[in-house]
Amino acid sequence: MLNKKNGDIEKLFEIENLNNYHLNLEKKFGANDYHPLPVVLKKGEGVFLWDVNEKKYYDFLSAYSAVNQGHCHPKLVNLIKNQAETLTLTSRAFHNNKLGEYMAYATKLFGFDQLLPMNTGAEGVETSIKLSRKWGYLKKKIEHNKAKIVVCNNNFHGRTTTVISFSTDSGSKDFFGPHTPGFIHIPHNDIDALENEFNNDKNIVSFLVEPIQGEAGVNVPDSDYLKKVRELCTKFNVLMIADEIQTGLGRTGSLLASCGNCSCKSYCEQQKSYVRPDILILAKALSGGTYPISAVLCDSAIMEVIQPGQHGSTFGGNPFAASIAKKALEIIIEENLAQNARKLGEIFRYSMSEYIKTSKIITKIRGKGLLNAIVINDSPDSETAWNICLRLKDNGLLAKPTHGNIIRFAPPLVITKDQLIDCINIIILTIKEFEPK
Repeated sequence: MLNKKNGDIEKLFEIENLNNYHLNLEKKFGANDYHPLPVVLKKGEGVFLWDVNEKKYYDFLSAYSAVNQGHCHPKLVNLIKNQAETLTLTSRAFHNNKLGEYMAYATKLFGFDQLLPMNTGAEGVETSIKLSRKWGYLKKKIEHNKAKIVVCNNNFHGRTTTVISFSTDSGSKDFFGPHTPGFIHIPHNDIDALENEFNNDKNIVSFLVEPIQGEAGVNVPDSDYLKKVRELCTKFNVLMIADEIQTGLGRTGSLLASCGNCSCKSYCEQQKSYVRPDILILAKALSGGTYPISAVLCDSAIMEVIQPGQHGSTFGGNPFAASIAKKALEIIIEENLAQNARKLGEIFRYSMSEYIKTSKIITKIRGKGLLNAIVINDSPDSETAWNICLRLKDNGLLAKPTHGNIIRFAPPLVITKDQLIDCINIIILTIKEFEPK
């Protein structure tokens, strides 16, 4: 901590309290690339967070679904302590004794041949783009440098240069050009638009899709949408890429959002309602919120197009990450977190639906499992959702808007029924403060 007795420091930051002290440090020395709620957190456990002034909150964001297993899960904490004292990084110049075991466990769990380890979700998306393009040239025999990828409007797949090139959010892409070519946009949940593009362009190698659009406001497609996507991709020899960075690993009430209502007791390929993508992207909760870990899974007929030296990462697949990821997956299965998300998600949506019947400010509740959002009766550029989140903070619950009129609710999957009901009461009482008199 800086020495508060130093007059220059005290004058520079004009510290009024401990919270403002930290806020001013970030404002002075940090890039202005985020707009967080004005709360400074210092501790987490399970579904709870504490700020620097010891106030306790329910976490209803879960770090954008990265903390599905709850904050500081003891099994992860113990493993991290032990592995940090043993070996953390070797690079991929050498083998390590954790990576193979993690790969074997994850590929069996999800029903794929192979796994390529990376660090961030955006890296996973970039990896899938490279894989599908090279597959298109080597396997589908598309003319070199002509490959195209279909994406959806209002997508969010990260903020790297290539990924923002196919974003439809002006704030994410304006003044960052020139943008990477080779992407075709269609509306989300529009199967006819997808078929039309497949019919009209033989250079399409893949369709990159979020099973549920999270950042766009938790847009849930028709129940048969992914099934029809799978059928079209098979028919036209196009790779289906499922970005399950936010929706996967139990969040939507199934191990993957593309699983449907599965039992989660065996790997995904055995589930009756599973819509199996050709390429699966995982991240966020793959580490239980403890470390940047991502993975791309597919069968060997696709993965084999990548040869040594053509793709990789110094930190990807390190023994620290591999051991964490394996344990994070085991926790989801052993503690039945997907089943808990499914059951409690139904309670949450039912309770909010009942309130909406008489509400003048909330128009809709939508979601799946414990990935949900409410739509507010206001314009997308309004500050209503932000103001509600500020009041929720005052009342002991942390959530964040996705747009001016949408608030996403995504608690850790370890939340109990009693805790959820407590949170529902907080949310409803807070919203009532904003109802027209």
